Parts: sequence; C-alpha cells; structure tokens
Amino acid sequence: MFFNKLNVKIKAFSLIFIALAIGTLSACGGKPLSPAPVEDRTVSPARNKAAEGTETVLPTKTTHSSEASPTSVVASTPTAKANADNAGKPGYYTVKQGDTLARIGLESGQNYRDIARWNSLENPDRIETGQLLRVIPPGSLEDGPVSRAVAPSKIAATPIGAAEKPAPSASAVQATTPAPLVAPAATANVVEDSVGFVWPARGSIVAGFDESKNRKGLDIGGAAGDAVLAAAEGKVVYAGAGLRGYGNLIILKHSSTYLTAYAHNQTLLVKEEQTVKQGQRIAEMGSSDTDQVKLHFEVRKLGKPVDPLKYLPAR
Repeated sequence: MFFNKLNVKIKAFSLIFIALAIGTLSACGGKPLSPAPVEDRTVSPARNKAAEGTETVLPTKTTHSSEASPTSVVASTPTAKANADNAGKPGYYTVKQGDTLARIGLESGQNYRDIARWNSLENPDRIETGQLLRVIPPGSLEDGPVSRAVAPSKIAATPIGAAEKPAPSASAVQATTPAPLVAPAATANVVEDSVGFVWPARGSIVAGFDESKNRKGLDIGGAAGDAVLAAAEGKVVYAGAGLRGYGNLIILKHSSTYLTAYAHNQTLLVKEEQTVKQGQRIAEMGSSDTDQVKLHFEVRKLGKPVDPLKYLPAR
C-alpha cells in the first residue's frame, strides 16, 4: 500500500516537472535571445596591423601638412640659386619677350642645342621671359680660373758610353729646372681666326652692312633658285624658319669664334647637325619673309655681327 502511494506521488511530480519544462520552453521560444557580449577574435593579425598602421599614419599626415611641395623644394635648390646669382655676368643671357633659343644662339655665337644642354632644357622650344641662360660652355674663362696645358720639360738624351756624372742634389735640380710654361690663352683663337671665307652668292650687293641702321650683313641680289653656297667649311647648327625677319634661314658654325647666317632662302638643302664643305650648295635664293629675292648674309664673331666685306675676298 505504501509503495503504491509512493508511485502515485512520483508520477505526479513527474507530470508537474514535465509541465513546467514545457512552459519554460514555450516562454523561451516567444522572446528572441540577446547574444552575449563576446570579443570578436576572427580578425586576422594582418588586419590588426593594417588598422594600427592607419591609426599611426593619420597623425603623421596632419603634422606635416604644412611642409613645402616638391616643386618649391626644387626651385630653392643651390643650383637654381647659383644660376640666379649669375644674372648680368658675362656668358649669361636673360630671356626677353619674343626670344627663341635659335635667336639667342645666333646672338651669342653658339649652337642652340649646346645652350639647351648647358641649361638642362628638356624642350628647347620652351623658354620663359626673364629666364637666365648660360651661353658659354661650362669651364670657360668667364667662370673663373681654368687649368691650362703645361709644356712638357725637355729631357736631354745621354749618348751611350758617355761618362757617368754624379746625380745633382735636390737643391741644384730645383734651382736649374725652368718654370713651367703656360700655353697662351689666345692660341686656339689665333688658329680659328684664320678661317677664310668665299662669296656665298654670285649676285651684286643691294644693301651693305651698317651697324647704325641695324643692317647686320650684306644683301646680295639674284633670281629665285640661284645657288647659295657655304662661305666656309662648318656645321649646320640651325635650318628652319623660326627667327622672325630671316625667313628660311641656315646658320653655320665654323669655329668657336665664327658663325655665318644665310637668310630669305626659297629652299633649304641641308639639315641641322650636317657638316658642309666650303663652296657647297646649301640653299636656293628666295624671298621668304622679305619683299624681294635676295640673300641676306651675316658673319658673326663671338655672336656680334661684323662687316662681311672685311672677311670676303675682293671681286
């Protein structure tokens, strides 16, 4: 009897427990569960480092935002400052409005390509008014002292079998050794100044050289297509129509001293960097950028126009 009652109680408690469990589950199914605050450890170490790098870079950019741009740094380099300090000195030219590098080369007696190279100009067609350009080779006398060649000392040969003499003392050698001879600075110019010119055309002179009237050369008349000849052997440093007032122009460089210019041509027969011989046909006479058929011929000495009649043979 006792065990029967006990079994009944156990069954009753079991039913109550089951009912409570079902009620609890029902309540849980009705309300969404809030996730527990757990730390996200799925981020890779690489991402963590990237995030740290981002946080480190931002203050750095803010701190250096007031620094000069690379352009301003380049403009203030010692080289640019040194070049500006040469304004007004011999061998340097300040670009004026309307200048071209070819005209500057003619006025300075230099190849415009050399001027571009001496000034590190990537585009010879782009120069600015007020820009300072070097128009002498680096290391020229205008830049300061230049080392010159020293004449080798002469050593007397001793005939074979001659009696040997005791070697002179160091003091005696110093006293008897002649002072080094310095080569004259003008030696090169003496050779180059001997350039001989021939007439560049057969026509008669229609206008002569007159510095006071800004006539920088001779105007030689002729017919369209007449031959224009190289007055001396040289190198074509310019061939084109980029100098206003000259038309189709050829400039020959004969030495570091002399240039010749041939203007108003109808046709150019040579190209830049080409070497020509004296008397070679380089162009055909024409009337480009002028009012009549003629050859305008200039001789430039160190860039300065001189009277061609002083250099051409009499005829």
